[in-house]
Amino acid sequence: MAASKRAKTDEPVPAEPPADCGLCPRLVSFRAENREAYPDYFNGAAPSFGDPKARLLIVGLAPGLHGANRTARPFTGDYAGDLLYATLGKFGFSEGDYDARPDDGLRLKGAMITNAVRCVPPQNKPVGAEIKTCRQFLTARIEALPDLEAILCLGRISHDSTLAALGIKAKDAPFAHGAEHDAGGGVSVFDSYHCSRYNTNTRRLTPEMFESVFAAIRAKFDKCVG
Repeated sequence: MAASKRAKTDEPVPAEPPADCGLCPRLVSFRAENREAYPDYFNGAAPSFGDPKARLLIVGLAPGLHGANRTARPFTGDYAGDLLYATLGKFGFSEGDYDARPDDGLRLKGAMITNAVRCVPPQNKPVGAEIKTCRQFLTARIEALPDLEAILCLGRISHDSTLAALGIKAKDAPFAHGAEHDAGGGVSVFDSYHCSRYNTNTRRLTPEMFESVFAAIRAKFDKCVG
């Protein structure tokens, strides 16, 4: 696996991969195709966005072709970002107005957003080897947040990869919308269905359902403060 090749160098894995990361051949090839089709897009491994002192880390699946792959900011420019950023603002995790562009001035407070896979995959579907290879960056991202208290996983793939990054067996923390799992060290893993257009259009995920998860996270933070 490509990740093991990096490990042999004994160099620490960075929390953010280089924009031109070459570890996954299929994703590199797709990125090259997109550079031809969309030369003005970012077309690289999308960096995390948010507060380096985040208490909450939100883990999505992968950049959208016309979202983070275009703008270089997670959930920015695609439909899923509309609900996510509106909810972050409602629960006090952001300042400023979200305007679906990276220079809109929006700032996250006590929160950070990342993805389980940093490069856009064909048909928005990363394969298992790509998820495993990119997990080293998810692990490093988690480890680089000293004040972390909660991880919100958007969808099952995010959930499964986050558990693996934390060394938790899947059977010990099954995915379910609204579930909360103890990850140890004062960190909880929360689950939500992904805030994709499909899930919201089919009402698999409603704004109220999504907000209920953030309410649980905020309640955990308020309890810790109290």
